[in-house]
Amino acid sequence: MEITDLTPAERRVWQAFSLGEGVDFRDGAVDDPSAGASWGPERTVRAQVLRTLLIDGPARDGEIAGLKLAGARITGRLDLTYGTIDHPIRLRSCHFEHAPHLYGAQIRALVLSDSVLPGLSAATLRVDGVLRMTGCRIAGPVRLQGVKITGAFFVNKAHLGRPAAPGHAMTPSTSDHEAAEEPILQLNHAEIGTDVWAVGLVAHGQIRLDAATVGGQVNLEDAHLRAPGGTALQAETLSVGTHLHGLRLRADGQVVLDGAHVPRLLNLSHAQLSNPDGEALRATSCLVGELWLREATTIVGAVDLRRAQFDLLHVLPDVWPAQVGVDGLNYRTLAPHLPAEQRLPLLEREAGGYLPNGYEQLTTAYRAVGDDAAARTVQLAKLRRHRRTLPWYARFWGRLQDVTVGYGFRPLRAVGWLSILLLIGAVAFTLDHPRAVKPDEAPDFTPVVYTIDLLLPVINFGQESAFAPRGWHQWLAYLLIATGWVLATTVAAGVTRSLNRQ
Repeated sequence: MEITDLTPAERRVWQAFSLGEGVDFRDGAVDDPSAGASWGPERTVRAQVLRTLLIDGPARDGEIAGLKLAGARITGRLDLTYGTIDHPIRLRSCHFEHAPHLYGAQIRALVLSDSVLPGLSAATLRVDGVLRMTGCRIAGPVRLQGVKITGAFFVNKAHLGRPAAPGHAMTPSTSDHEAAEEPILQLNHAEIGTDVWAVGLVAHGQIRLDAATVGGQVNLEDAHLRAPGGTALQAETLSVGTHLHGLRLRADGQVVLDGAHVPRLLNLSHAQLSNPDGEALRATSCLVGELWLREATTIVGAVDLRRAQFDLLHVLPDVWPAQVGVDGLNYRTLAPHLPAEQRLPLLEREAGGYLPNGYEQLTTAYRAVGDDAAARTVQLAKLRRHRRTLPWYARFWGRLQDVTVGYGFRPLRAVGWLSILLLIGAVAFTLDHPRAVKPDEAPDFTPVVYTIDLLLPVINFGQESAFAPRGWHQWLAYLLIATGWVLATTVAAGVTRSLNRQ
């Protein structure tokens, strides 16, 4: 392109490029790039001019060339496919007529802050620096699959996609709606050297981070992800160097973190997760240091944490919805510390029914902080839950153990039962002494000792064998003997379980 073909606005950009100077077409008043389609020729630059500058623009000795442009209307399509650009690109507050094509390009740095674009196609882009899209308004998909950015990716306060029509819910993709259902931000298989900053991001559609690698943190604080009835955040096997922050995150749609690796903190404090007709949060087989749901609202929709591993779970019981998958869930510590009775209802919400692993995990967490009483409460609840899965005769025996000594976890109950039976037996046999089997050899009859002899099978004071009750006293003796054996058996079973645990 010859220099004589340039408009006055383009000539300004051309002359500033070789000096690395900026050109700002903004007039200082309220200057909204969303109205850029109406901007006149005095601030219009053809995309072809920018392409020529970036690929083969003029340079001056001793100067660092670069494209620095603000407040321009860019017509045509900026196509840098497979191009190698040795200059930084800064296009702030610009209005793009067409979505730029940067597929496979290599760029020093790319800044599109506060610009308005119909979309961006930049899969496998290489950026030796930062990619900054802070405050952008992008109506169509942002395709950044497989990008490699040595620095950070900024998309703070950006608005991506268009709001769905009232009453419209996203549905799984079909051939008729494939374009409409394409993720609005695609970072799958991306490699980000430092951080992803998306504070205050508003996205109407899915954000995809599958198999992405982020050297630092992902920050979604105050972000609003809207994909009602669909998937708001898809981040399977995402690998983060430090934290994933979602403080005050609002997600209307499913959040998927299956297989994600977050070694430090996954912070969803004060978050609002909602997907009423499906799963609101799915984080199966993920490996996370700490999961915080402090002061989060009650999750609307199911939660699936099967086979996930956490060092710490900081969540109050009222945050969990009616259905939570916890089969294979592993954690070391629960916070805040609460009575076992407040934690146990979660284990009843597993769709798969009775799963002993959940009770064992909760028991281990209480023992880790030295709360043995809570640990015993959890184990007792486990046995009661298991009892429901047994045939009737086993349920009867289990209920008998429960009522008498709480499956061995409530040994003082045995003392209470024995005291009551001892009192009944002592009174009954005091009123009517049983006859001696051998009157000449029998010891003096002692009602209390005789009752103890009947009740405790391992103790023999010689009273039981020396005297034989008659009538209803004989049936009372049979009852005391049988009850004593039941109490002894259940206490022995409880002691055995306790020793096995230790």
